[in-house]
Amino acid sequence: MKKLLSVLLSFSILISAAYGQDDEIRPAAFGINVTMTDYATPRIIRSHSMSYVFSNKLWTKFKNMSPGIGLSYYKGLRKHIDLAATLGGVFSADPIPNKSFSGDNILLTADAQLNFKLTTEKYWVQPYLTAGIGAQTFEGYYGAYIPMGVGIKLNLADEVHINLTSQYRVPVTTETADYNLFYSLGIAQSLGKKKEPKIIPPPPPPPLPPADTDKDGITDDKDKCPTVPGVAKYDGCPVPDTDKDGINDEEDKCPTVAGLARYQGCPIPDTDKDGINDEEDKCPTVAGLARYQGCPIPDSDGDGVNDEEDKCPNLAGVKENQGCPLVKAEVKKKVDYAAQNILFVTGSYKLASKSFKGLNEVVKIMEENPEIKLSVDGFTDNVGKDELNQKLSENRANAVKQYFVSKGVSGDRITSEGHGENSPIADNKTAAGRQKNRRVELNLSYY
Repeated sequence: MKKLLSVLLSFSILISAAYGQDDEIRPAAFGINVTMTDYATPRIIRSHSMSYVFSNKLWTKFKNMSPGIGLSYYKGLRKHIDLAATLGGVFSADPIPNKSFSGDNILLTADAQLNFKLTTEKYWVQPYLTAGIGAQTFEGYYGAYIPMGVGIKLNLADEVHINLTSQYRVPVTTETADYNLFYSLGIAQSLGKKKEPKIIPPPPPPPLPPADTDKDGITDDKDKCPTVPGVAKYDGCPVPDTDKDGINDEEDKCPTVAGLARYQGCPIPDTDKDGINDEEDKCPTVAGLARYQGCPIPDSDGDGVNDEEDKCPNLAGVKENQGCPLVKAEVKKKVDYAAQNILFVTGSYKLASKSFKGLNEVVKIMEENPEIKLSVDGFTDNVGKDELNQKLSENRANAVKQYFVSKGVSGDRITSEGHGENSPIADNKTAAGRQKNRRVELNLSYY
């Protein structure tokens, strides 16, 4: 087979079609084919071998094959690739494996293939390889197969071609389709009108005197923009627009920066130089930030501390206290006194009744100052285990918080935290020092 293809390729190269089509891609064509299908030989090959078939001369003769007929459509996709689509009918009695039928019936087939040609349409002889996909139906059984093979196309004239194809068809649905050898001989006629030969135009007439196409008074041989009216100052071109903003340089006050006509060719101005142009800047004369639409960071409470640095942005305060008001000294004194008189039942976190008077003063302060917040911090001495002291300090701090909550103060305004025996304020080696270290601290703030 390789020798045959080599001979055909050499022959086709030597005999280029002298009066064939100018286009090397095959035009659309319609053809009719006579076919012969051999089911017997593939079955013997599959059950024995190819050498067994040849040595015993078991190759099926044409007279014993299943005859058929087909209609084909051809269309070139590339110089070396054609599409072939075929509808066919085969008269056969056993096209399906392991099935028997009475007499010959019609096997209908439909397939689409790509023919990979060794030469283009400008050669008379075109050997090719073919592969594709097909479907068949026979007596209610449907199957699919893959056709693979070789062929040769002979151009008898510009519009008439002969195709000779040999395929080995491999079933995809092995229960409803069988292996077979397929042979086809057909003739095809190109569709559409015959291409007319190219006519070489006569040589152009001698050049005419220089023209002025755009009628701007500058002849085309000296005009750098011969189809657009211009001025001599710019070699026949229009006044340039360097920044491409639609305003020519002679009228553009910012010729190298794109702008707008309402600003005489300049960009929208940024008066306060904050990077936000005046048309989008709500404070065009005061430098600001994009997130505030060109305005400075606001100061909602007007205390001179901007909202982003102000911990009390809606309550006027002082810069020294991060924008929050200072707690009055007399108020702080009352709270400190109440804290020094917070007492608990020994060894527990239950508040002693002697603590209530001072705590009630703090409740009153919280009611009179709804913006103010309170932190409660509990501490112990170092007697006992660290874990127990930590837990006791947390419980005592929380007990104080819960007292305030029980008196109507919102829990959201109060934080409580236990510090155990950490942060002593006196010497734990003495009874007086330990008593000072067993304490609850109250701190007011606005943040």
